[in-house]
Amino acid sequence: MDRLLEWHGRAVWLVESGPPAVYYLADRDAGGVLVNAPPFAARLYEELTRVAPLRFVFLPSRFGARDLDAWRSVGARILVSTEEEGVGDVDLRVGPQHKLTRTIDFVPIPGRTRGTCGLRLKNKPGVLFLGPALAQEGSGWPELFEVADDYSYESRLMGAVGLGGQSFEYLFTDSFVPGRTRFGPGADAALRAHIDRLLA
Repeated sequence: MDRLLEWHGRAVWLVESGPPAVYYLADRDAGGVLVNAPPFAARLYEELTRVAPLRFVFLPSRFGARDLDAWRSVGARILVSTEEEGVGDVDLRVGPQHKLTRTIDFVPIPGRTRGTCGLRLKNKPGVLFLGPALAQEGSGWPELFEVADDYSYESRLMGAVGLGGQSFEYLFTDSFVPGRTRFGPGADAALRAHIDRLLA
């Protein structure tokens, strides 16, 4: 695992570059949150718990659903959007009305799949985990690309336009290429510039 970011009682680790990429959020209030589920391994579980006690597995989409029964067996609660399809038993269906803590909530941005949903850390510096809603390509920054099996590219576009008005410094997606992916600071400005080009 590689630590990507650390600040004020929080850290973000890259567990695997995927696809989909898997991240581990270690948060003083929420505990350990896997973003996407990697294949379960006892050694990985022990490594995660040395960083923070594992409490949740958040699935931004069905693409990150692997070995959920095994992760649940070690005490993790499985979280997925109320609208997402193709995921088996989960512990909690979440949406914009839910919060994980006072400063961690959920941001639906459907389109890549019906229920694609992000996890947002609202207090500064501001961090978004958006799963497959955006992808990293030529510029290195997460951007919006149409995909042949999109549930709705138009919905993703509108969701990305909405994100363009928000302030956040870091942005993580299912796409991560070590040494090439740019995730911040400055992710909000990069996304706004990308959206402006799309709409021009």
